[in-house]
Amino acid sequence: MMIEIWSAFVLAVVVFCIIPGPTVILVMGQAMAHGKKSVVPLVLGVLSGDFVAMSLSLLGLGVVLATSAQLFLILKWFGVCYLLYLGYKTLTAQIEPEGDDTAKVSKSGLSMFKDAFLVTALNPKDIVFFVAFLPQFITPFEPITFQLVVLMFTFLSIVALNITFYTFFAGAMRERIKSVSAKRWFNCLGGSALMAAAGITASMQRV
Repeated sequence: MMIEIWSAFVLAVVVFCIIPGPTVILVMGQAMAHGKKSVVPLVLGVLSGDFVAMSLSLLGLGVVLATSAQLFLILKWFGVCYLLYLGYKTLTAQIEPEGDDTAKVSKSGLSMFKDAFLVTALNPKDIVFFVAFLPQFITPFEPITFQLVVLMFTFLSIVALNITFYTFFAGAMRERIKSVSAKRWFNCLGGSALMAAAGITASMQRV
């Protein structure tokens, strides 16, 4: 793969990641609600979801979604409903005193991983996007598999840095606030962000 093509791909992915979408809003909302302990499960969930979305795209599901309005709508409204559910759960979550949540870290981490994975992997717009995006940077006369591995690894690396930044920033803000009333405000902000992400997802149209 030529360095010029790879550099253009990196630039395109950086621009794609900078623009906040449902996944970024999701991880920031969850980080505001749960603090810095959410960084690892959320990043792993997003990376796993993106890997699945890219794999589904390469297997041909992206083409099916691009041509099937019904399937696209089913996945889209599943994502909308799930984001609304997460927003409601965040808004109504009980605020635990400092030091009382140690036993729940493992369970909550798995739950956050699942939330990030589902929202990312089942985003129909991302699956269709990969179908239209990745082939633009493939050189026909070079080994296809090697190029796909390089592009996928590059994409996931940039996404990991991007999501880590957003999540750590939001989580650090939460950790600096110790009062129960302030944490309740962060929950309201995080829940509202998740519901906003649901609205963004609902507005998606097929490409």
